[in-house]
Amino acid sequence: MSSITVRNLPEETHRALRVRAAMAGRSTEAEVRAILESVARPEGRIKLGSLLAEIGLQAGGFNLELERDKSPTEPMSFE
Repeated sequence: MSSITVRNLPEETHRALRVRAAMAGRSTEAEVRAILESVARPEGRIKLGSLLAEIGLQAGGFNLELERDKSPTEPMSFE
């Protein structure tokens, strides 16, 4: 798990975080994690794979079931 250090955080901001954490019933550190998570990875965000698939469909797309080779593959030989 990664960690970060935030330098030069204004005292007013730190105090506001402590109050917000207390109101949510968690530690200041847990509150900061929750805030960062909600901002960096919001619920409604568009994921890259979904975006690329949508672009592909708009460009004409193709049917994976029709294009896929269904023949069995041979195992790799290391000799």
